[in-house]
Amino acid sequence: MNENKQLLLVEDDLYSAETLKFALEAKGHDVTLATNGRDALNMVNDDMPQLIILDVMMPKMDGYHFCRLIKFDARYKHIPIIIVSSKIQDADRELGLACGANEYITKPYDLNILISTVEESLNNLVEEVNNANI
Repeated sequence: MNENKQLLLVEDDLYSAETLKFALEAKGHDVTLATNGRDALNMVNDDMPQLIILDVMMPKMDGYHFCRLIKFDARYKHIPIIIVSSKIQDADRELGLACGANEYITKPYDLNILISTVEESLNNLVEEVNNANI
């Protein structure tokens, strides 16, 4: 895999999205932004991102539905999904993980922790690919 990782950020709050996009690009990632689940689904089909950062409460398709569609499709189930949501109840977290999310981080979040989680998820993906090629 190349050094620059293609990430898909799905967030309808443009201020939050641009802030996170800037921070991830500063770490050398290419970040594509979608503001709703339906557009994000089309982007996954077109761009095949290496990781998805996903809000839950969005127009057109919520994050839980989007996550299920991705994780239950053989073409995309390998893509790590990190849900970042203001839904903070244990039941929300459990639902996100049950839908297939790899991580669930609540807002407001520590930017350094989120970026560290992204990096760790990408490193785990690289290890899985390397182990599969052995």
